[in-house]
Amino acid sequence: MSRLLPNSLFGQTLLVLLAGLVISHVSGSWIYTMDREQAVRAVGGFAAAQRIANLTRLVEETPRQERARIVAAVSDPSFRVALSAQPPSEPGGDDVPVAQAIKDFLVEQLSLGSARQPRVSAAPPNGPVFRGWHPMGPGPMMHGFGGFGPFGAFRDLQAAIPLPDGQWLSFATTLPEGGPSFSRQFLLSMGIMAIIILVVSVWAVRRVTAPLASLSAAAERLGKDLSAPPMSETGTIEMRQASRAFNAMQARLHGLIENRTRMLAAISHDLRTPLTLLRLRAETVENPEERNKMLATIAEMDAMLGATLQFARDDAATEARRQTDISALVQSVVYEMVDRGLPVTMAPAEPVVLKIRANALKRAIRNLLDNAVKYGKTARVAIRATAKAIEITIDDEGPGIPEQELSRVFDPFYRVEQSRSPETGGVGLGLAIAQSIVQGLGGELALSNRPLAGLRASITLPR
Repeated sequence: MSRLLPNSLFGQTLLVLLAGLVISHVSGSWIYTMDREQAVRAVGGFAAAQRIANLTRLVEETPRQERARIVAAVSDPSFRVALSAQPPSEPGGDDVPVAQAIKDFLVEQLSLGSARQPRVSAAPPNGPVFRGWHPMGPGPMMHGFGGFGPFGAFRDLQAAIPLPDGQWLSFATTLPEGGPSFSRQFLLSMGIMAIIILVVSVWAVRRVTAPLASLSAAAERLGKDLSAPPMSETGTIEMRQASRAFNAMQARLHGLIENRTRMLAAISHDLRTPLTLLRLRAETVENPEERNKMLATIAEMDAMLGATLQFARDDAATEARRQTDISALVQSVVYEMVDRGLPVTMAPAEPVVLKIRANALKRAIRNLLDNAVKYGKTARVAIRATAKAIEITIDDEGPGIPEQELSRVFDPFYRVEQSRSPETGGVGLGLAIAQSIVQGLGGELALSNRPLAGLRASITLPR
């Protein structure tokens, strides 16, 4: 069931809102239909009662010998009137509220006393009152409606009123119902309202959830670049508060990075001064073997300090992005490695232009190629471009890395080779720096062992 529900906040909010609107529309339509039916019945009953009262007054004021002619003249198939000397039989049918209301109306309009109580009853069409005869008949007014048009649903009404001279005046007519519950006009109006509400709902929900999308985009920019411009503090009160808190967090992170860089730069500067003195003193050592060991140790310490400072500064984060041909950039790094006499090759690749930090990507590629040559003897580079990403792969022919170590080699200063010798392994920052650069470009760096032999480093950059 959860798979059918939308995953986004916009979709879920819109779904809840539309579900409530549908329920309210259906409930409102049902209430409207019931109310309309009662209103139509009341209006029809009032009109019939008014006509009965008027005709009763007319017959009462007419001489006895002329009444039959008037009754015959006003009687028609939809409103039958009859005059009889004997009281009619008790009408059948249902004791519906409208019948009692019409009876009370006639008593009031005709000023009937307790001795002249009218008899009123209503019943469904084709009921016992009319004995199978429908007042509208199969004539032209019913043609084409099939019993479901505006003339199709009625209740039969029968009324008998005693005249002062003992005669009884009987009436038989029909009361209209509300007609079909959902007419074409009703459905059309509901459809138009539903479309308007849907459009307004989509606009409103989009307006409410759009700031969250901007907050997500700002967080993604921050993950790639700490120097990204701050969010605009606009929108609702809650959104302005969230933007203000986000900008404050970004400023604090930027300040922490700068403080770390300054601290490491100061440490590096302060440590290199005694290292220089140690190098000078080591050069005065008479034993050549001891002197060379001391100088090598000092050089290693100096290299570690330089790499640490370079990693902390993260020069890639301050470089501006520009349109760059990725294939040409990687090819230039390969040429540099070949000029140094290293076994590095590159497969032919089509030009692929992407807006990136070119020097940062160069540094990452160079670190990966250095690792591939150092540990895998050779390095082969290939570039594959798709509609969504650019993938740069670097393969070597070395022993690979144990599976349990693949995720740890990106940790700063971690090396699979534990001898800590500069000849067999570097400082342990090459992969960490490469990963930091690639992540700053919005991409991913992954390592995997090749099926036969060797290691593959894959850089995936979104287009």
